[in-house]
Amino acid sequence: MSAKTKNIYGKISITNKTIAKFVSAVAMDCYGIVEFASKDLISAVIEYFKFGSKCKGVKVKTTGDRIFIDVSLVVRYGLSIKAVLESLKEAIKYRVERFTGMIVDTINIKVMGVKA
Repeated sequence: MSAKTKNIYGKISITNKTIAKFVSAVAMDCYGIVEFASKDLISAVIEYFKFGSKCKGVKVKTTGDRIFIDVSLVVRYGLSIKAVLESLKEAIKYRVERFTGMIVDTINIKVMGVKA
């Protein structure tokens, strides 16, 4: 699937994989994020056989011009998880909406662990 919108110049279509890669880059720029994690065993096996997919731990769904993002990650030990995740949500929402010109409807973040 892909996110689709229309403007005065024509139609715009951005694949979910492209948005997921962008979300990965945005998240790794945020302070306190160590790495992405698979949300379950099945996802881990699938990602392992994709040979280092850059979208590990990020899932994007789109409906029309609305974007729904799920992120599974590991946070740095000793930091306020709430503060890190609020900062991450704001960064993802702002930068994805600016990048795509579409609306980020929901961002769900699942913390899979902490790491020093």
